[in-house]
Order: sequence, then C-alpha cells, then structure tokens
Amino acid sequence: MRRSQGRETAKMKAKEIIGRNPLYLDTETTGTGRLDEVIDLAVINSDGTVLFDSLVKPTIPIPAGATRVHQLDDAMVSRASEFDEIYEGLTNLLRSRVVAIFNAEFDVRLLRQSAMKHNLGWQPSVFETVCVMNLYAQYYGEWSDYHQSYTWQSLEKARRQLGINLPNTHRALDDALLAREVLHRMAA
Repeated sequence: MRRSQGRETAKMKAKEIIGRNPLYLDTETTGTGRLDEVIDLAVINSDGTVLFDSLVKPTIPIPAGATRVHQLDDAMVSRASEFDEIYEGLTNLLRSRVVAIFNAEFDVRLLRQSAMKHNLGWQPSVFETVCVMNLYAQYYGEWSDYHQSYTWQSLEKARRQLGINLPNTHRALDDALLAREVLHRMAA
C-alpha cells in the first residue's frame, strides 16, 4: 500500500514541478568533503536546452579517486574559468527559479563551498531547489524500516530502473539531462 501511495504522490509532485518550468542543474566535484569544490557545472532549461555548461578550475588538485568517477583531471580544468569568474552569471541565471537537482543537498553544499573559497556569499535563497533524488526514492518505493524513509537510488540506478536510454558519463551536462528525464518519466 505504501509503495503505490508513494508512487502516486511522487507522480503528482513531479507533474507540479514540471508545470513550474524548472531549470536542471548538476555538478561534478573534486570530492565529497568539506574542502572540495565544483569542477564541472551544467544548467539546462525545461526542454533540455543547454543554458550553461563549463568546466571550473578548482583551487585544489583533483584527487585520483574523483578522476576515476568523472574522468576529469587537473590538465582538463587548468584553462577553465575559476568559480568567482562564473559566479555572477550563474546566480543571475538561477535567480527566482525552481532548480531541480538530483541530490540537491550535495550540489548546493558544493556550490556554497566553492563560493566560500573565493570569498563570495552564496545565497541559495535566491532560487528554490527541488531534489529529484528524494522524489524518485518515493516514486521507486523501497522503504527502509531502519531509516523510516524511502531508500535513495543513485542516478544510474534510476536510469536503469526507468529504462532511460541516455548516457551516464558522470559529467554535469549528461547528468542534468538525465535528471530531467527521470523527473519527466515519474510524471508520465
């Protein structure tokens, strides 16, 4: 019973979000820790048109473990803009918009960390985030008695579970496109 109710609720919420004409954002990073930074950033609009797609030069080296995930290394980002150079354009793009993100808490935290490294004030309140990962967990319906919540699924698992035929390269643009498709499949 919980699974079917959760799915229907998630489906209705997905339709509502799509009706608000969201942007979709994704990042790739130097890692997952408190000192890590954004190194790849993409924003697309509701029809999948690319609005922003750029590598970002971090202030720290990219660890080998992170490179194994997204195939980005220091040489690839060495000539990219630094975060402070893209900050104003990015915040203007996101201002007053609904922004759908797969694992929004993580990406927003890394955006904030990147801004702080450049002494910039990150203000996530200028846009509204929607976490596609949390909504998909409800849609998929795998309940964790231990956590008393739906179990998160990775973007790759969501892609496979929904039969989405898009690449999963762990690059920001492909992941933003994939997050958009996950939301649209939930709403269908």
